[in-house]
Amino acid sequence: MGSEHNDIIDGFSTIANAADAPAHDSFVEKKSEFIGDACHVETLDEALAFVQSVRDRHPKARHVAFAAILGAAQGATKERMSDDGEPSGTAGKPILDVIRMGKLTDCVITVTRYFGGILLGSGGLIRAYSTSASMAVKAADIERIVPTQHYRVVLEYPWLGRFEQLLAQAGGKEEDKEFTDRITMRLRVPSANAVDFEARVVEAFNARARLMRF
Repeated sequence: MGSEHNDIIDGFSTIANAADAPAHDSFVEKKSEFIGDACHVETLDEALAFVQSVRDRHPKARHVAFAAILGAAQGATKERMSDDGEPSGTAGKPILDVIRMGKLTDCVITVTRYFGGILLGSGGLIRAYSTSASMAVKAADIERIVPTQHYRVVLEYPWLGRFEQLLAQAGGKEEDKEFTDRITMRLRVPSANAVDFEARVVEAFNARARLMRF
């Protein structure tokens, strides 16, 4: 789950679990079962599709509340939540607060409730949904989002081996390569190493290999 641009805000993490193998945990409160599931998503459509998949797995559940946050690491936060029939503010908002407090982004958490016949009251519902979401996060694989700088570079074929060596030393990764009369490469390097990487490339190729930021 790499970062996408050089203006990424530091300090965010994401849930690494895929939608087909989400983080999962559950507990029972006054005969109601609360089931938390959490996974990584790249778009709101992916988040909503995951929520629907949870509903499909639990057709007899009374509620499937959820919250999702996307784009927070890029400073372009999008949020979506739903109480799914629970009293307003007692389900989706507590789940969203768990995501916010964990400084998580690009993820969705669902909490499925099988009603046990005993009313919990607003306070009890808030605690239950918050607890279930927190349990799902605790069960998840958490991956820190590393700010990166993206580049495009055009290389002569004899330069490729040396360039890839410098890239590896900087902790960078190739994103794609196009082979024509020369090699056009897209790559990313951790922002903390970007200035040093650029200097090493200039030194190694006498400024003939020009890194273009984007």
